[in-house]
Amino acid sequence: MKIGLFFGSFNPLHIGHKIIASYIAEFSDIDKVIFIVSPASPFKKQIDLLDKNHRLKIVKMSIEDNSKLQASDIEFSMPEPSYTIDTLLKIKNKNAENDYVIIMGADNLKDFYKWKNHKQILDSNTIYVFPRPGFEVRKKHKNIKLIEGCPLMGISSSFIRNAIKSNINISYLMSQKAWSYINTMKFYK
Repeated sequence: MKIGLFFGSFNPLHIGHKIIASYIAEFSDIDKVIFIVSPASPFKKQIDLLDKNHRLKIVKMSIEDNSKLQASDIEFSMPEPSYTIDTLLKIKNKNAENDYVIIMGADNLKDFYKWKNHKQILDSNTIYVFPRPGFEVRKKHKNIKLIEGCPLMGISSSFIRNAIKSNINISYLMSQKAWSYINTMKFYK
């Protein structure tokens, strides 16, 4: 099975994430996309970071209607911050029979050289890159593949959080269950 690994804090997961993952699962050679929910990123401030268990719950309730999408808490038992190289090794050791592909946005590819062991990741993994507004994919490497036709999404988690803080109704930018949960729990207020 060919599995796409979509790493992120998903703080929170929104319709843009889901559209991209669904598109890749339906229109590429990927059989399934797994959202790897990262407890803490070495590159992001943790100020607005919702508890990892709530973020995982939001991801699960957002994708429950699509059997080709799955959520993983594999990094929850790993040291923080989590590093992609360590997670990849753990996943491959657990399920060596699968073929894994990293999914990332063009905005993340820009800073990929800052990642721990980025050369090792690139040399031993295929990376599917989806477009992001204002970012061109310039890195030339045989293992980097641009997802052709993937919708260009201008929505970001920080946009969602800021809108919630400003009491703007963004219920149409995420699954109804996720929005209801976030609203009821008063997250990001």
